[in-house]
Amino acid sequence: MNLYLNYAREHWTHPHENPPVGLILCSEKDAAVAHYALGSLANQVLTREYQLNLPTKADIAARIGLARRLLANSPARTKQATD
Repeated sequence: MNLYLNYAREHWTHPHENPPVGLILCSEKDAAVAHYALGSLANQVLTREYQLNLPTKADIAARIGLARRLLANSPARTKQATD
């Protein structure tokens, strides 16, 4: 991944663009492996565990509800409401 990101940054990225970002999708998450494999790279490489099955409609609704509650109670949102 680092090889491709270096090549892309050097040959495909225009001066006004942000550097490329690598994304590695994994079937399981291992923080220690990610830490040691990606820790000292100059390029930004992100890892994320993917799901083999889509969540149910109820699961998606619950996640959206939780995100809304967290956003509504965030310190930035509270400060904005008092200004």
